[in-house]
Amino acid sequence: MKQHKKGLAIWIGVTLLLLIGALWVGSPGKTETVQEVMRDAVLHEVNQVSLFGWKAVNPGLISAFLVTAVLLLAAAAIRIFAVPRFRYVPGKFQLVLEEAVGLFDHMSKNNSPHRFGFLGAYIFAAGAFIFTGTLFELLGLQATTVHGHSVTLPAPLSDVNAAIALGTLSYLVILSGGVASNGVRGIGKTLKEFSLPISMSFRLFGALLSGLLVTELVYYYISLSFVLPVVVGVLFTLLHALIQTYVLTMLTAMYYGEVSEKPEKPMKAADGSKAHMEQT
Repeated sequence: MKQHKKGLAIWIGVTLLLLIGALWVGSPGKTETVQEVMRDAVLHEVNQVSLFGWKAVNPGLISAFLVTAVLLLAAAAIRIFAVPRFRYVPGKFQLVLEEAVGLFDHMSKNNSPHRFGFLGAYIFAAGAFIFTGTLFELLGLQATTVHGHSVTLPAPLSDVNAAIALGTLSYLVILSGGVASNGVRGIGKTLKEFSLPISMSFRLFGALLSGLLVTELVYYYISLSFVLPVVVGVLFTLLHALIQTYVLTMLTAMYYGEVSEKPEKPMKAADGSKAHMEQT
């Protein structure tokens, strides 16, 4: 009991010292207003990065390229070096990999038991991109803008273009499942949910952008960053990544299973009359 009280007293004392130091230091002078910082975090009108000297693009596009390259290299390395060494009794790395693959495989089978092969592969890839891309902002990688100053590369999906692209791609996957299972009828079932790509895109974009805006506010007013524990920020980003990965993959699997489900065939009249005669 005494140790808990002592630890609580130390924590309160450290927090008070940080707060006093933050108030003492104050906020430095800024060349941009907070409204301009928020606007550029959404529209990227000022802090654009040169793409190989060819064109000025949003920093989120550079982040998307880097995350995609990392995932492709990791997949190739696992396939070449790790998979041939897999054993019947799995090691730690093999166990983690099998659990991750099994999670999305079970999700696809539970939501679309009649057609789940391609669905499982897609939601695994999409989930890996969302999770890795959300954690990417924790690296704090810097890029030089076309104006010569540095900017931190954000999460890829905090750019509305990337969120719309992923939402549209998920909708096309859902549409392909409906067409493959039910033909033209599957197209009709999918088109009924015409607002689905918009809702999926902006749900993902809004969730990731909110985290980015909070971070921008914290580091704009530097006094707040003194009292904001780094550990809490890391845990919040990790939890955010897990939630967004689960939401988009679950929605994709659920709608895919709905449109790819084949309609039940009505019982024939002969079968019905035969059953009636047997009862009588």
